[in-house]
Amino acid sequence: MMNPISIINKYYTEGTNQYHILVEHSRDVADMALRIVDNHPELQADRLFVEEAAMLHDIGIFLTEAETIACFGKEPYILHGYMGANILRKEGYPRHALVCERHTGSGLTQEDIAARQIALPPGIYTPQSIEEKIVCYADKFFSKTKLHRQKKLEDVRRSMLSYGADSLRRFDEMHALFKIPLG
Repeated sequence: MMNPISIINKYYTEGTNQYHILVEHSRDVADMALRIVDNHPELQADRLFVEEAAMLHDIGIFLTEAETIACFGKEPYILHGYMGANILRKEGYPRHALVCERHTGSGLTQEDIAARQIALPPGIYTPQSIEEKIVCYADKFFSKTKLHRQKKLEDVRRSMLSYGADSLRRFDEMHALFKIPLG
């Protein structure tokens, strides 16, 4: 059986600020994702997979340059999902890798990638499976700079809109599927 913390421990040093930020943020996302799964049995989401994937969705942050979250890598932060997917594929978890790769914003379309000149190879970077969508959606409510503080829906929507109407539309579609009592 997979243990997300064991995988995290291969790449992060327990007791560091970077480790704390990653694990606490991921736990917040996992807890909300599990609430969604539990509140929507009709979606038939794989509960164990959702929890594992939520715990690992940001594993690539250490490879990026994001000093506010104690990450001093060389890659742009926007690539953390792609970098994390590479790690999880190497670890033998291709399904979990897709969650990493597809959770950025409300997903990145080829148009987004071209317009923002993001250095990603061709691929699908929007959440496809119900589990990918659940983790992507739950992640939008938690920041790595303000741990354990759930964002308000209107703040999440405002953030999504800042990346364009299409980004907000994708988020709103997920919200229509997953809405649960927030807070």
